[in-house]
Amino acid sequence: MKAKFTGHDTFPLRYGWLFKAVNHLNSNGNFSSSDEESIRHSIVELGVGKNMVKAIQYWAESSGIIKSERENNKTLHKVTKGKGQYLFGNDGKDPYLELSGSIWLLHFWLNFNDEHLTAYRYFFNYSNVQHFEKSKLIDDCYEDAKRLVKSEVGNVTTIKKDMDCFLNMYSKKVKTTTKKIDEDHFTSPLAELNLVQDNGRSFYVSNLTERPELPIDVFIYALLEFFKVETVDSNVSTIDFDSLLTKPCSPGRIFRLSESGLGQKLDEAQEHTNKNISWVDSLGLRQVNVSDSAKNNIINYLNDYYGKYNV
Repeated sequence: MKAKFTGHDTFPLRYGWLFKAVNHLNSNGNFSSSDEESIRHSIVELGVGKNMVKAIQYWAESSGIIKSERENNKTLHKVTKGKGQYLFGNDGKDPYLELSGSIWLLHFWLNFNDEHLTAYRYFFNYSNVQHFEKSKLIDDCYEDAKRLVKSEVGNVTTIKKDMDCFLNMYSKKVKTTTKKIDEDHFTSPLAELNLVQDNGRSFYVSNLTERPELPIDVFIYALLEFFKVETVDSNVSTIDFDSLLTKPCSPGRIFRLSESGLGQKLDEAQEHTNKNISWVDSLGLRQVNVSDSAKNNIINYLNDYYGKYNV
């Protein structure tokens, strides 16, 4: 894992940015930091300033919506089929993020990553706090990053900026004088998930809980993606409950599920999949079983979710 605490120029992800990124590339545009003509074209097409163009590119790459490839000594960006085109393309399932499940899915894509460590990935995959002060979380991130990554971590100031961006992106700002939501800060779709609450004066809360608002289809998709990575051997059909709850990149971690919350989701998944996903909790043994049918048809569960709606 490498450190990546920069790249967004402190701009949190905003509504419309990922659709703009996909539409830009599908219209033969490109993201470039060296080609002045390409930069000017991106500024005009995306309707934002140069720094925001870089931020849009950063969030699109970080969520796996687009990817970069080297061709003829040039870096070209392409929309990914399974994520970018699937959600934001011309026939995308929900290009304007009108459904809450799409935002949960985007949250999972952003944090299901063990290649680059960021402030948000640190919090959702490695931090164990539920009530915290921002300065303490920054210090913890800095110290843990030196242990977790192989590359140069950078300085605390860099991590602080990334942490500020993460907290602005995931929490609804509260004015300490009136205790009302400051709508000027309510620009990121991820704040709608209510995973992090701003209590004012740099104190935050992010409880582990049951998350009934998390669509079961998105949870199942996340579980199967994690299972695929954890069990390299295709013949393996079980995974233990604690791995799903506490391992980095697990659905329990990323969705901030409590122990009882994960159990409830597994109960729901068992019923929803006609026991293609099932689990046992007996005599201290807690294991989840995944059938070949579920393993081989991951995308079908997302299709089921979007099939319920006509966005």
